[in-house]
Amino acid sequence: MLAFSALVAGSFSLGVMAAPHIAPAALNAPRFLIAAVLVGAAALITTGIPRAAAQAPWRYFLLGGTFATYFVLMFEGLKTAPPVSAAAVFTLTPVLSAVIGYVMLRQVTTARMAAALALGGAGALWVIFRADWGAFRAFAVGRGEVIYFWGCVAHAAYTPMVRFLNRGETPVVFTFGMLVAGCLVVTVYGWQDIRTTDWAALPGIVWVTLIYVAVFASAVTFVLLQFATLRLPAAKVMAYTYLTPSWVIAWEIALGHEVPPPLVLGGVGLTVLALLVLLKDEGH
Repeated sequence: MLAFSALVAGSFSLGVMAAPHIAPAALNAPRFLIAAVLVGAAALITTGIPRAAAQAPWRYFLLGGTFATYFVLMFEGLKTAPPVSAAAVFTLTPVLSAVIGYVMLRQVTTARMAAALALGGAGALWVIFRADWGAFRAFAVGRGEVIYFWGCVAHAAYTPMVRFLNRGETPVVFTFGMLVAGCLVVTVYGWQDIRTTDWAALPGIVWVTLIYVAVFASAVTFVLLQFATLRLPAAKVMAYTYLTPSWVIAWEIALGHEVPPPLVLGGVGLTVLALLVLLKDEGH
């Protein structure tokens, strides 16, 4: 999950640069296709893809549709939301995941975990409202952040759904099924955008972002996420997303972009503190 948070962070910084040049569905359809090919090849080389994995294919379409919703809304939100702010919205998923995990799997959140989730949520709100108490009181949230929030609701639901719907398939095989279904869902939904996109005229940053999100922020992270989801409570899995704003700041510095003012960074510090509390809880 540490690797997951670092790889996911890159999609925020690159996504903000690519979002104005291509429709979200047009970007995510080939992203799912490339990731499906890579994960499918990995499955064939390692565990193989047993016939039993094809049972109840509706499970893959439910999962694929859920994650496709997340990615489409993410890139729609990144058209206007700053990368660090969007990453802060992403850190609200542990709270959402804890609630959904209880409803679906009756996974109970401990008092320490609840305190850490509250701490991380406060840090996320700090960043989202840019340390502006007036904006918080007026609930002046940017349009991009609102759009992406609903995507994060879908992401939070995905985590407990993996454990709920898995019937013994290995993470790589289960991920492959989800990616194939997700590709079909996004292609059908965004066919008009895909058909009208002038692919030859797209700037280089779109292709760099596409390859990155397909290989590192999709194929690799999907397997990492499912591996962890089958071994950790949903809330604890998503708690590692608290590191994402910190990783995004590192990405922004590396890319030569502007970083948030020091006052806003205090909220990022709270999210890191929340993760440390949860890691301490993991040892008990």
